[in-house]
Amino acid sequence: MTNMRSFVYLFVLTLSACATTEHRPRTLYLQNIETDPTITSQLFPSGEVLRVATLNIAHGRKDSPNQLMNGEQTFRNNLDDVAAVLRDKKPHVVALQEADAVSTWSGKFDHVAYLAGKAGYPWRVHAINADSWLYSYGTALLTGLPISESIKHTFEPSPPTLNKGFVLASIEWKPGHEIESRTIDFISVHLDFSRKAVREQQIDEMIELLLSRNNPTIILGDFNSEWFTEASVIKELMQKSRFTAYKPDAPGYNTYKDMRLDWILISNNLEFVSYNALPDVLSDHAMIVAEIRFKPAVDSESEEVANDFE
Repeated sequence: MTNMRSFVYLFVLTLSACATTEHRPRTLYLQNIETDPTITSQLFPSGEVLRVATLNIAHGRKDSPNQLMNGEQTFRNNLDDVAAVLRDKKPHVVALQEADAVSTWSGKFDHVAYLAGKAGYPWRVHAINADSWLYSYGTALLTGLPISESIKHTFEPSPPTLNKGFVLASIEWKPGHEIESRTIDFISVHLDFSRKAVREQQIDEMIELLLSRNNPTIILGDFNSEWFTEASVIKELMQKSRFTAYKPDAPGYNTYKDMRLDWILISNNLEFVSYNALPDVLSDHAMIVAEIRFKPAVDSESEEVANDFE
């Protein structure tokens, strides 16, 4: 962090240390997620390819040093810019991190609900992973496709850093050639920035939950972790759970300054069609937009050969 960011972060921690915090269960399970009837859905592309996006939205401050320095209209203008990109790129599912509910430090309105309305996403889920009198924020998923269930999880507290977590949504998608829809689990996750040991504990919590599920899965978010460094947990997550990243050792996909901290990981029954880190300044992180599809079915003889090498 820069000296300014470090100072502001310590200042926020000092303010929140004596705050009255609402204690919530660390894992919440919800079913029968209803569409928001006030939102008119944009038209999403149909076909064999599922388009997804992820963005650490930085509490709506864009590239300002801290959200405490902005007024409500600035936050709305910044979110309008995000909505304009989403309407242009039309991802079916959007993962957000550092996404605020009604918070004193970021304009006192629900950023996730506002962005969903402006960008045309009638389904959404929002996990509040950190909550006090000053802030209320976490991870979120916006989608133009129906959500059948969701799981909101806050990681074990890791002071002095604020709580992180993830939200999972089971989303129904019908590829263009199929009659019935398929259920895919989407996860928007935010890992701790300060310590590898904490990030390792957090991915273990996420894997423990995933072991009980059998759906194809797409994990999107801010992992605060690069591929090449000793502090990376991306390789560890891929090794433990058979997920795949897009060209993890290739240049050109940086999302935070000169680092690739934001990732999209897919389970081994899916494959990438395209993957881009956008140049638009929407946050201090870049938005990633990727296209994903199911791998082609293999015949039984080929499948038996493949299994010999597992």
